[in-house]
Amino acid sequence: MGYIIKPLVTEKMTNITEKQNKFGFIVRPEANKVEIKNEVEALYNVTVTDISTCRYAGKNKTRYTKAGLIKGRTNAFKKAIVTLKEGDTIDFYANI
Repeated sequence: MGYIIKPLVTEKMTNITEKQNKFGFIVRPEANKVEIKNEVEALYNVTVTDISTCRYAGKNKTRYTKAGLIKGRTNAFKKAIVTLKEGDTIDFYANI
């Protein structure tokens, strides 16, 4: 266990959730679809019908400041879009 890092709660993901009953998660890069499905079903007590995954590479970033040029890199991550059975839902704000 421990493949899910955090749920995606963005404006774009919220619109997809409302229209298509899909939920997004940031997951560990080595996680496969079966492991992600098992963990989502165990954590949220729902039935998963489909999973789409995609990897994102880190990007180089540069900023100009008073102290000079600052260079850095954003993290690479893997995103999983999980489709739930009709009628199932996940409430990320239940325990706040």
